[in-house]
Amino acid sequence: MIETSTECCSVALAEGERIVAERVDETPKQQSALLAPYIAAVLEEAGWKAAGLDAVAVSEGPGSYTGLRVGVSTAKGICFGAGVPLIGVDTLQILACQGAARTDMIIAMLDARRMEVYAAPFDGAAHKLDDTMAVILDENSYAAELEAGTVLFIGTGAAKFQAIRPHPNARFQSCFPLASAMLQPARTALQKKEFKDVAYFEPFYLKEFVAGVTKHAVL
Repeated sequence: MIETSTECCSVALAEGERIVAERVDETPKQQSALLAPYIAAVLEEAGWKAAGLDAVAVSEGPGSYTGLRVGVSTAKGICFGAGVPLIGVDTLQILACQGAARTDMIIAMLDARRMEVYAAPFDGAAHKLDDTMAVILDENSYAAELEAGTVLFIGTGAAKFQAIRPHPNARFQSCFPLASAMLQPARTALQKKEFKDVAYFEPFYLKEFVAGVTKHAVL
């Protein structure tokens, strides 16, 4: 399982319902350098080879354009080379799994620009209730949800919302999505054989990536 949708780079290997090896690093912009060694390390630690895996699961977005590209391209390369299927897991569901069974509702949110987040609602068992959306946060955001019961706001956007929306029913957990939290959705997809097309699968960016234009000077 591979998670690189934010600054954090994490890899986990599971046997059945148990995580048997894991690597996590929160150093920004290190996914390209760390991902391949981490994959090799968890395979060696658990005594597996890539060709023996049942599947490779990868965080599919939304999230960092560069991070998602690194994770998905690496996962696809393993699947091509080892001949194993590919599973995509919603990044926000990964966050919801990290907060499951602790509240009536979960709002998973990833930090975007300024007061914007990529967010989606989940029930207390991490089942998705509505589509992922780009949300501009203000003091009135999620008013109906907060009046209805306890809500856990979880992810890299949680602290941003906490600063402007304190509420008796609000709980906040600022954290990165982790590969180990992909286990249950990945197992469900494996059991249902819900695999991605390795040749054509692309990350879900939610918004198009806009590259800056570098200025060049010649004397």
